Amino acid sequence: MNTLSAVWTWLTTGANWAGENGVWHRLEQHVVLTFACLVISALIALPIALTLGHLGRGGALAVNLANVGRAVPTFAVLVLLLLTPIGRYGQWPTIIALVLFAIPPLLTNAYVGMREVDQDVVRAARGMGMTGMQLVWRVEVPLAFPLVLTGIRIAAVQLVATATLAALVGGGGLGRIITAGFNLASTPQVVAGAVLVAVFALLMEAAFELAQRCAPGWARGRAG
Repeated sequence: MNTLSAVWTWLTTGANWAGENGVWHRLEQHVVLTFACLVISALIALPIALTLGHLGRGGALAVNLANVGRAVPTFAVLVLLLLTPIGRYGQWPTIIALVLFAIPPLLTNAYVGMREVDQDVVRAARGMGMTGMQLVWRVEVPLAFPLVLTGIRIAAVQLVATATLAALVGGGGLGRIITAGFNLASTPQVVAGAVLVAVFALLMEAAFELAQRCAPGWARGRAG
């Protein structure tokens, strides 16, 4: 039996999908970890990006500092966190490492989106007597939303792939299928786990694409 046939056999075997070590349970863990990290990173990055983008000050420094973080491997950050007292708190080293990994695309895209808003529109809104908060939420954020959404999409897809690292430190998720395959010297299981992660990432990408297509015109970037 060749590798592809063996992978197909593994994926179509019902026993591999049931139980605590089954695909469905690992997928649930992967989804929870991905979305938890995405929400936390968005709550950190977006307020900073929107504020700096509105003020037009300090954004370049913040974006550059965030992008420097991309050069540091997530696994290296995870290992360093495990060596600190944080390493005693279960999933938190993994969550922190993934959040730090997801912040750069969120921060960069949101800031760029805010700075690319047509300044004639901004001046007109100010001339109509809008306050700073009204200007942000009624004018700038709607016009910047397509790029903000792009940043969220990029971060989400990257998190799906990178969350497999949780398995290396005893966490859950689809990465556990891959590590278990290595432990069993089962190439079909390793490849099957990688296929499941890739399919999940593609579905995440497709979900965001569908959401953007179904969104109002301003959310698809037509408002400018």
